[in-house]
Amino acid sequence: MRWKGREQSKNVIDNRGKRGAVAAGGGLGLIGIIIAVVFTLMRGGDAGDALKTAVTQAAKQAAQSQAVSGARDATTSEADQEMREFVAVVLKDTEDVWSRLLPEMGIRYRAPKLVMFSDRTPSACGSATSAVGPFYCPGDNQVYLDTVFFNELQTRFNAPGDFACAYVIAHEVGHHIQNLMGKSMEVQSQQARLSKKEGNRLSVRLELQADFLAGVWAHHAQKMKQILDPGDIEEALVAAQAIGDDTLMRNAGAAVRPDSFTHGTSEQRIYWFKRGLSRGDLREINLPFEIAYDQL
Repeated sequence: MRWKGREQSKNVIDNRGKRGAVAAGGGLGLIGIIIAVVFTLMRGGDAGDALKTAVTQAAKQAAQSQAVSGARDATTSEADQEMREFVAVVLKDTEDVWSRLLPEMGIRYRAPKLVMFSDRTPSACGSATSAVGPFYCPGDNQVYLDTVFFNELQTRFNAPGDFACAYVIAHEVGHHIQNLMGKSMEVQSQQARLSKKEGNRLSVRLELQADFLAGVWAHHAQKMKQILDPGDIEEALVAAQAIGDDTLMRNAGAAVRPDSFTHGTSEQRIYWFKRGLSRGDLREINLPFEIAYDQL
């Protein structure tokens, strides 16, 4: 990805090295929640307990981290600074794309803040740790990111590359777009009246819509700024493949249980990212909700 030397967003808050309080509550992580579901199922538990499991594990890991490492030196290394610059460039690209596209839908774009943290951080959605993964909190309109996750993406999920990381950021910003358009609230309202199974299906649709929005962003960022190098799209597709519900469950040695999916299969995630990427048509945003579930 061509990012070095380009304009950076002013909406990055770098809290790495700062210690945050560990409080009760949960994050809305792209990866952490899926992993929690997998391990809950492997232990014979109910998928509905996954969120509580994620919160408990996050709090324990944060406490262990505090006991072992203590306060982290706030001095940033050259690699830390480069990571901040990369994140700020990608966030700026999302700002430039969505500030152009959303007004065409009659919506004013209000850019989110992106909080970089280490180990743990408080948010309006509760306390978050590295185990939760990147997430968007609608309560404060902020994206939260421990960039250690990018190392995990490469080593644990075998999805290396800077554009794989950009895809993750764009997905979380996609949740911000959903929030601005009222779609997140609409889904939450419907889920309150549905069974767990049906609620999970709506969660899948919301996540696939965020993948679609990440693809729309990539389409227009390329047209506006020529950000892509050869192989970049493949990096994003490998990442989407690696974090599908079915792939994560198989890799964890668990039975694949579609009723417990919350983010969609690898195939679905790839399809909707590619659809947004190839067409770049924001008018198709509702398609993940309009197509029959077994055809997604």
